Amino acid sequence: MATKKSEETGAMARIPYPEPDNLEKEVRAQLEGLAPLNIFLMLAHGGGLLRSFVDLGTYLLFKTRLDPVLREIAIIRVGVLSASKYEVFQHERIGRQLGMKSDLLNAIHDGPESPCLTPLQGLVIRYTDEVVRNVRASDGLFHLLKDQLSIRPLQELTVTIGYYMMVCRFLENFEVDLEEDGQTEGLKVRR
Repeated sequence: MATKKSEETGAMARIPYPEPDNLEKEVRAQLEGLAPLNIFLMLAHGGGLLRSFVDLGTYLLFKTRLDPVLREIAIIRVGVLSASKYEVFQHERIGRQLGMKSDLLNAIHDGPESPCLTPLQGLVIRYTDEVVRNVRASDGLFHLLKDQLSIRPLQELTVTIGYYMMVCRFLENFEVDLEEDGQTEGLKVRR
């Protein structure tokens, strides 16, 4: 598959997407079992990297105790702070699948003081902002959120923020194109 040009921006990825026929058999088989997303195709250059990347992402999306709406709020906020249109687009789509309305999605862009957010949603955005910008959240915010969520969901939130910071940096450095049809066909996330 040649480098895909984004319909919206006319941009092209920094390096060509690999031709599936040229990939290792194991990587090609894994790619065939995934949603047809350009990020996965670009990651296929890395061989076994794709499996590890997908395994952690799958765990974070489907197996944590963290409320899925709070998870998507954090992921979208990371995308906003990282100026990653791909990440924001894909996870706003997932958010809508979870029932998130436009006012909530817009509030994530506006920040933690938006009147559309619940107090807990605002705390998640504040925490995400501090982790992305400062690495370490303030003690007060950390303990306030720990009391609201409990330890395991707070750990899951923190790992989710870090994982999607990595995702955004990969997307932006390789200039991964949004899929031509703008779809996340095959990627279904439920509440």
